[in-house]
Amino acid sequence: MRISLWFFATACIITLTSCDAIIGSNKPAFKSSETAELTVAPKVPETITRRHKAHVEVNLNAVEKVGQLADGVDYRFWTFNGSVPGPFIRVRVGDEVTLNLSNHPESFVSHNIDLHAVTGPGGGAMVTATKPGESTRFTFAALHPGLYVYHCATAPVGVHIANGMYGLILVEPVDGLPAVDKEFYVMQGEFYTRGAFGQPGMQLFDYQAALDEEPAYVVFNGRVGSLLNENALQARVGETVRLYVGNAGPGLISSFHVMGEMFDVVYGEGGPFPTHEHIQTTLIPAGGAAIIEMKVEVPGTYMLVDHSIFRAINKGAMGMLEVSGPAQLDIFNDTL
Repeated sequence: MRISLWFFATACIITLTSCDAIIGSNKPAFKSSETAELTVAPKVPETITRRHKAHVEVNLNAVEKVGQLADGVDYRFWTFNGSVPGPFIRVRVGDEVTLNLSNHPESFVSHNIDLHAVTGPGGGAMVTATKPGESTRFTFAALHPGLYVYHCATAPVGVHIANGMYGLILVEPVDGLPAVDKEFYVMQGEFYTRGAFGQPGMQLFDYQAALDEEPAYVVFNGRVGSLLNENALQARVGETVRLYVGNAGPGLISSFHVMGEMFDVVYGEGGPFPTHEHIQTTLIPAGGAAIIEMKVEVPGTYMLVDHSIFRAINKGAMGMLEVSGPAQLDIFNDTL
């Protein structure tokens, strides 16, 4: 009887050990665990230097807040982490990412998140419906390198996007992107207000204008003037600048252009490989992105615009890149 019990116990231990080994063999091994650095536009997190897969925690908070859409114009924004666009997220292909989403207790409505970098139902939206004061989380594998939009996908989806709930996530390739001198985060979005462009005071969302795709405002980084004058992007002559550009929409295609510069390299649709060289203007669809690289060779002020030009001049889609340094008279000579 004792021998039988001994054999039975031994068999159980072997079976459990074998099962653990089998289960464990299906789980990827991660050398490190970290919390993602999140940056507010136009800043970008530091380049990922590790060359191994990691478990990465991303913490986002849905916040509804009143802020300035333009000087003297207030609007109730729906945001991720209190900014429009939401923070820039940077991970590496192969990483396991846990997305933690909380919804501020003072929010009026539920929110969720759809990351275009996610392979799975709704990009995460199906499992992150988060009521005010509650939290949700899910984990995904970053399978595909590239630059992707994320946004709230709670119905009506267009309203949540139009109120500011969007951002970019970069999934770096295995060997990273080529080194550059400066990186910036620029995201275009539309705002549909009952008042006309520049009308002072608190402005409310206009649902009919949104249905008609007639925004009063088309802006970079959440407000008119976010990249103008003292807020201009800064670079020096001879530096290579990389722009991570997204278009939240929700309705319009962006004709992104920098006046006085050519795009040396464009990673079309935000893919991980260059698709075009020496480009003047690149189209970015609603819900899409592009990576743009250019060497700045002449000092001066360069205007970033949506070249559907009335949007730039009359609706706010305008920014500045200030390039400082010595004149390059062999390239551009204004002293004649």
